[in-house]
Amino acid sequence: MTNQQTEVQRDPHAQRESEKYDNPIPSREFLLEALEEAQKPLRLYQVAKIVDVSEEDEERFEALSRRLKAMVRDGQLIRNRRGAFGILQKMDLIKGRVLGHPDGFGFLIPEDGTKDLFLSEKEMQKVLHGDIVIASVAGEDRRGRREGVIVEVAEHSNKQILGRLSYEDGLAWVRPNNTRITQDVFIPNDGILEAIEEQVVLVEVLHQPSMRSGPIGKIIEVLGDYMSPGMEIDSAIHDHNIPNTWSEELLAELAQIPDEVTEADLEDRKDLRALQLVTIDGADTKDFDDAVFAKRRKNGWRLVVAIADVSHYVKPGTALDKEALNRGNSVYFPQRVVPMLPSKLSDGLCSLNPHVDRLCMVADLSISDDGKLERSQFYQGVMNSKARLTYTQVHEMLTDKNCDARKEFAEQVPHVEALYELYKVLQVAREERGALEFDTTETRIVFDAERKIEAIVPVYRNDAHKLIEECMLMANVATARYLKWHKLPIVYRVHESPLEERLKNLRTFLSDFSLELGGGNEPTAIDYAAVTEKVKGQPYEHLVSTVLLRSMNQAVYSPDNKGHFGLNYEHYTHFTSPIRRYPDLLVHRAIRHAWLKQGTEGYIYDEAKMAQLGAHCSDTERRADEATRDAVTFLKCEYLSHRLGEEYEAVIGSATNFGLFVELQPLYVEGLVHITELGDDYFHYDNARHCLKGERTGKVYRLGDRIRVQIAQVNLDERKVDLRFIGDDLPTEEPVDEVKAESVDSKVDSAETTNDTANESGDTETKKRPKKRYYRSKKKRPNKGGGE
Repeated sequence: MTNQQTEVQRDPHAQRESEKYDNPIPSREFLLEALEEAQKPLRLYQVAKIVDVSEEDEERFEALSRRLKAMVRDGQLIRNRRGAFGILQKMDLIKGRVLGHPDGFGFLIPEDGTKDLFLSEKEMQKVLHGDIVIASVAGEDRRGRREGVIVEVAEHSNKQILGRLSYEDGLAWVRPNNTRITQDVFIPNDGILEAIEEQVVLVEVLHQPSMRSGPIGKIIEVLGDYMSPGMEIDSAIHDHNIPNTWSEELLAELAQIPDEVTEADLEDRKDLRALQLVTIDGADTKDFDDAVFAKRRKNGWRLVVAIADVSHYVKPGTALDKEALNRGNSVYFPQRVVPMLPSKLSDGLCSLNPHVDRLCMVADLSISDDGKLERSQFYQGVMNSKARLTYTQVHEMLTDKNCDARKEFAEQVPHVEALYELYKVLQVAREERGALEFDTTETRIVFDAERKIEAIVPVYRNDAHKLIEECMLMANVATARYLKWHKLPIVYRVHESPLEERLKNLRTFLSDFSLELGGGNEPTAIDYAAVTEKVKGQPYEHLVSTVLLRSMNQAVYSPDNKGHFGLNYEHYTHFTSPIRRYPDLLVHRAIRHAWLKQGTEGYIYDEAKMAQLGAHCSDTERRADEATRDAVTFLKCEYLSHRLGEEYEAVIGSATNFGLFVELQPLYVEGLVHITELGDDYFHYDNARHCLKGERTGKVYRLGDRIRVQIAQVNLDERKVDLRFIGDDLPTEEPVDEVKAESVDSKVDSAETTNDTANESGDTETKKRPKKRYYRSKKKRPNKGGGE
């Protein structure tokens, strides 16, 4: 019997390996099992011996060596100083991603979901923010946190760094724009590329940091001056490693796709081209994912939600698919989009543009008179949108019988009115279900001709936004139920119940207002909604709503269906935006597989793969949020840098142990009033009650309170606004002009977006806003922001 035959008997995955390789080697699972049984780290020749790979078989021996090294790279194994391979967990080692802090220290975020490890400034000198490392637990620091020591860097994540060029003692350095990277990059004389001091440059990191030296690189691109229009977006894209170029392989694939729908594409598709489907989006939207149609029946309603059939063009394993997964989602900056798909698809062939044939995936739904989903049918179709409508046009159609929109789209008016009647039914059902809905103010930046901020204005959702939102929610719920019934692994949109500690703090806060949250340790959305109903019309309504919002978790993508707390759904997924979200594309593939009625046979995704994809897409979603927030914050800080000394009314948005974060009215820009600005008293932070209270005076500053402040200093590098406290004796509030909400995206349910906002806002209350310190031979960077 040969070694390979013996291996087939012992290795449960040998058949899979033999199908993939002409000369197969032991599977990763088998290698891990062998090392587990050995109960000690083994060198290469020892591993080869126990898995029956002969050193004389040079090809297989070399392949085994490469696989073991790959397992080290992927964090499945660790290689010690003796060159022996061991199992991470057996060696009490932890793999995770480094989260840098602007003060120089950092944290290791373990992949296994355990508590973070604190990394001292000394440890952080070995790595950069975002690196994947393997660390051991060295003990606890004085604050009781687990402290880590970095054993090995598994992956350097910063191959390129964006920053500003500066000189010190004749030496060139690049100061990273990303404030989480605190080590400056040294640039030798032959790597400066004719860049000028203070220009923004892109650096290729030639030598990663170590205990002995900091990072060394060369400039590969000069992007321009620091304050050039659009530079804040370029910086955010690079700082957050957002992919923004297309590979040659992808472009070659794209060229093979026809520019229009072909006759061959129509095979096995239901023809919906005569149906009065319309798109309803913002005025500046270019990619149209969804179209809707509603019709009253004798009993109930028919709702048709047609979604762009991206899965027809983006096949698994292709360059298009790999890049879409890499990006995870489109990223929407002010006046600029980094799309998940090339414009030929996102704005063209997949976009449900008016009066052209387009392929679509259809959720054809039957809804009862009380707004309940009764039946659903899914199929692939071809459609022809009858109109491209905006939220403003639809709102005018519904509120003004003499508006121009009713005349321009006269044929569509009855169908829009039918949608509106259905919306009213769904809205009642939503209220009865207890789904949460918080009124939060979103803003839109108005630019001048030089792309400088002219104004920051609030935008408000109207019934047209809510109409589309309810249609999308119904389609998403129907999809989740359909795929759950087919028992196919998918990524659900999961919003778990609030954590016990947050609930405890929430109840302490509510007790100050004689309010109670029902539900015990497992409250539902109905219990939350009951509280919001009790405070309606009260002076503290906004305050209570804000604290309720911040007590909730952030929604994520996961194959583990735990329901959606905020929307109060048992099953929920994302189906409606495959042009801009990869999870929706995965769901479309599952629907197409379900049509074949093959169960799970031949389905290319399992639970483990979906868990991996869900975690990745959750990460890219957060990455996009952080990048857009960085860009917008910079723009707002730049806007305020020209208003030093001006006084504004402000609303307290959060309290911390070092001060108050407030929003300037009517600018909608956040700044910090440091605790020392509040007067001659010792102020103490109450986490449960979200306030600062003076020890001597008893003066309390809490969320929603209005104060008057003066802009004292703006630091563009840190994206920080420092405010001087003037007082809290304010004049009567003046109304703010309302702006039509064309830029608000109703294709994502409001409970999710407000919840994600809550998660970010909540973080500011528990994590101290740090001082700024940068490394360059332990010297601080100069503060080049505005001052008094």
